[in-house]
Amino acid sequence: MKTTQNPTPCKPARKRRTVTDLLNIMARLRGPSGCPWDKEQTEQTLKKYLIEEAYEALEAIETGSSETLKEEMGDLLLQIVFLSRIAEEKGAFDFSEVVHALAEKLIRRHPHVFTPIGGDRNRVKPRNALEVAEVWGTIKEMEGKYAKRVSLLDGLPLALPSLERARRMSQRVSRVGFDWPSIEAVWKKVEEELSEIKEANRGRSRKAVEEELGDLLFTLVNWARFKGLSAEEALRKANRRFAKRFARVELELGRRGKTLEGSTLEEMDCIWNKVKKTKKLTKDS
Repeated sequence: MKTTQNPTPCKPARKRRTVTDLLNIMARLRGPSGCPWDKEQTEQTLKKYLIEEAYEALEAIETGSSETLKEEMGDLLLQIVFLSRIAEEKGAFDFSEVVHALAEKLIRRHPHVFTPIGGDRNRVKPRNALEVAEVWGTIKEMEGKYAKRVSLLDGLPLALPSLERARRMSQRVSRVGFDWPSIEAVWKKVEEELSEIKEANRGRSRKAVEEELGDLLFTLVNWARFKGLSAEEALRKANRRFAKRFARVELELGRRGKTLEGSTLEEMDCIWNKVKKTKKLTKDS
């Protein structure tokens, strides 16, 4: 006689957490019986984490991993929720006000999509992304905090990576015609700056070399801008390629029973060139 085993009971579906849950969790972490570390944090101590998490999200985008990107976006959102909670405790604003302000800004800066009631429905719509960017820039210039600035370059965050800040400064002044007439003219300036840094190096003045290096980098940022490239992103990708290739050099030396310290430059360089060539052939650089 067959015995019928009771089927394993299904586990109840796990409740999907919401934004409200997230805000309540943060409030509890910051509350009287919450986490000592979380309660000690301030806007100043969270700055480094905000930047760190933004870069980790960028890394996830570049690696193409959806799971990693989901996790890193959550970590970045945590910083926004954290800062919003601190502001709420001070009576400044809360997370809902951040969301409201963002939604209002998006509507205000996209008049070609969100036409106000009674607005001009005959308004000429931007034909491409470049014209949209111009509309965005014009509306942004008219807004309160930007209208009060003294210099055209006011408002650019000082905490931006230097290459990206150079690009944004150049992009902004180009709107008023302060720019090179062509990419050829920019490259001519690059060559000029190369000559000047060589001259400065012959003089052996550290300060002069540093200034000329800065001028050269600034000009290269502009050459990249004319090419439609981001020098910041190009350098970040170059850093990643270097790290991957050097790791391969270390692995190959280990396979040969050698250490970095016990290897010559010629040995390391030989492996490096092989790795670089292989990576280029497989388009995995």
